[in-house]
Amino acid sequence: MDPITQGVLGAALPQATATSHKGAVALAGIFGFFAGMAADLDVLIRSSADPLLFLEYHRQFTHSLIFIPLGGLLSAGVLQILIGRFGARWRLPFSKVFLFCTLGYGTHGLLDFTTSYGTMLFWPFSEARYSASIISVVDPLMTLPILLLVIVAARKQSPVYARCALAWAGFYLTLGFIQHNAARDMAEGIAAGRGHQVERLTVKPSFGNILVWKAVYQTKDRFYVDAVRVGIAPRVYRGVSIARLNAARDFPWLKPGSQEYRDLARFDRISQGYLARNPDAPNAVIDVRYSFLPNTIGALWSIQFTPGAGPDRHVRFQTNRRNTRENMATLWRLITGPSI
Repeated sequence: MDPITQGVLGAALPQATATSHKGAVALAGIFGFFAGMAADLDVLIRSSADPLLFLEYHRQFTHSLIFIPLGGLLSAGVLQILIGRFGARWRLPFSKVFLFCTLGYGTHGLLDFTTSYGTMLFWPFSEARYSASIISVVDPLMTLPILLLVIVAARKQSPVYARCALAWAGFYLTLGFIQHNAARDMAEGIAAGRGHQVERLTVKPSFGNILVWKAVYQTKDRFYVDAVRVGIAPRVYRGVSIARLNAARDFPWLKPGSQEYRDLARFDRISQGYLARNPDAPNAVIDVRYSFLPNTIGALWSIQFTPGAGPDRHVRFQTNRRNTRENMATLWRLITGPSI
């Protein structure tokens, strides 16, 4: 989830438990806000030599349920040094700071779980990535009410507003769950109408909303990508298909045992097998689940091979942020409903 949402939800939970006097609600929000974002410091784990390292560690141990008390303690220790003097003014003991930070930190992995990328909630016992795929990583309708209620709670020194923020988060995520199921039903109907035998299917909300969803299903040798608008005036936006990756066929020169070959296996694991050769770059592999427009395969990121590379050379990791303004306009038309 985006940092602001992580922060404000991290603020709301400790605020909801705070007493309503001596600045406790405001302080709970401050400590919870920063602790709620702290787990994403795992993005600092990266290597210029190994571009996939940050992908492997993002949403890994820092997002695990078992790490929450330690994450809260580390956050409390740092924040006590940086802003603890404000707590001292109201005689806020470290035990309270620890509680507020732990509550804020604890919201992070669970909120990320509601998105589609996948979170290692049960690390180190399992390296499986769990995702509910019921909300986009950025969704203003989720974030803005929580932000406003957290601010009001701090100004009025009332935990009631923070509890309303949590109630709104619960309501919106529940609505996302309902929309997810409806989108899945529509996607299954699309596949059935084509007479396809589906091996697996995933749906995820498009950017910034829970109205239009990207649906990707897999048959024996292809992925099919469509978009569906659910809830109000349901609509299907037909998409495209692409052949599933077959390394031996698509990259016959890629040598087993080489670093690029091992990197492909790592990227396959991170992407849960939703890989295809990039139609716009023959030596690149994409994760077909992620594109800005939900009925396309214009991947947001890819790995690039270098033919003739040495056995120890890593792949290159590339991101695609082109045509953002045009894509946003197209997405808005999908959301509002006119035929494309």
